Amino acid sequence: MNRREFLMTAGAGSVSLLAAKGAHAQEQPRKRNVLLYVTDDQGTGDAGCYGSRIAKTPGMDALAREGVRMNSAYCTTPSCSPSRSVLLTGLHNHANGQYGLEHSYHHFASFPNIKTLPVLLAGAGYRTASAGKFHVAPKDTYQFQQYIGGPSPSEMADNCLPFLAARDEAPFFLYFCTTEPHRNFKRDGADPVRPENVVVPAFLPDTPETRLELAAYYASLQRADSGLVRLIKILHDTGHWEDTLIICLSDNGIPFPGAKTNLYEPGIHLPCIVRNPYSGRRDASCDAMVTWADITPTILDFAQVRPDAESHGRSFLSAIEEDNPKDWDETYASHTFHEVTMYYPMRMVRTRKYKLIWNIAHGLEFPFASDLYGSKTWQAVLSRHETHYGPRSVEALLKRPAFELYDLESDPNETNNLADDPAHAEVLADLKSKLKSFQERTRDPWILKWERE
Repeated sequence: MNRREFLMTAGAGSVSLLAAKGAHAQEQPRKRNVLLYVTDDQGTGDAGCYGSRIAKTPGMDALAREGVRMNSAYCTTPSCSPSRSVLLTGLHNHANGQYGLEHSYHHFASFPNIKTLPVLLAGAGYRTASAGKFHVAPKDTYQFQQYIGGPSPSEMADNCLPFLAARDEAPFFLYFCTTEPHRNFKRDGADPVRPENVVVPAFLPDTPETRLELAAYYASLQRADSGLVRLIKILHDTGHWEDTLIICLSDNGIPFPGAKTNLYEPGIHLPCIVRNPYSGRRDASCDAMVTWADITPTILDFAQVRPDAESHGRSFLSAIEEDNPKDWDETYASHTFHEVTMYYPMRMVRTRKYKLIWNIAHGLEFPFASDLYGSKTWQAVLSRHETHYGPRSVEALLKRPAFELYDLESDPNETNNLADDPAHAEVLADLKSKLKSFQERTRDPWILKWERE
């Protein structure tokens, strides 16, 4: 078996990719291609490279061995369309206009004058293609030159082969989005997972229903990863492994109550793996606190494109050269809608130690996404009249105060709200000030609620 056959053997459960070192790594870049791979509703710990003993993610694991695993990566809004709009603009969703879901009667869309990543790259001479889930609008604003589909992630990757293999002097940008592991957990072709083997995250109730749904989720996650396995092989086969920046991440947290659509850690703390072909950093990790507002600036930096466009993020291309780079110790989040009926605006600032969430419409009961409300996990809680959902009370999950302040070092499950604790009054005031400054910088319309609500 030759080297490539060994590296790309299918079904081995892992893929080992050994990057060229030495003089070859110092060659001048031929092209600066980009692959942005986005899974749908994948939690941060749910990959082998992030320590999971259950998740089968050979593609992500291989990429992590050949790149940098980000340990402190965050979406800025834990909802599909708004999160993707931030990925492709570098602007928080309250500024780009994609306040909620794009599809069907929800009908949210970004402002038509927004400058988006695919349009900026096309203007710089890139060939652009979107494969799979799109879920942002208007299409003209997020215009790609080519759209690619497929019945599964691996088959969709095969359908990308002509685009990736095209004999063209222009570099490419491939935006590849799976629909997995979003509910209803497509898992054809994946290995079954036994519910009794599942490790239940601390924020979820350990019930038969939760275990059953987690087992389906993990199988669907394996299917989501299959496209990355295939794309890695295609990049090798087409000679683009050594000239393609690869960023693999999830749009928002795991599709269970308490995660997706929430600004608690399970909803926003996500996997992110980066492989810069022109960096010698391999099998490494980075603790910089990055957000999805940083993705567009990072890709443009790699592509050496300097657009005249506003961004709320910054490139982390140089930050990933270190384990603990300076000045990457704070993140912000902004969530307003998921479905059109789910108005619950929240703003958040998170430091290494503390998190402050401002529940702007705290007089309302927290709304559930339709698929999460109908889940077996949540319906079991309702049918049994349970008082707790994991470590959090059901009442606390549904009825939230104006401010939630957590010491994440001593309270990682975010159950002890310190907002009314006199001993933390100074911390609260400081984080409120940071939050207001963030809203001012990003021209957040909801800043008015400090005075008018």
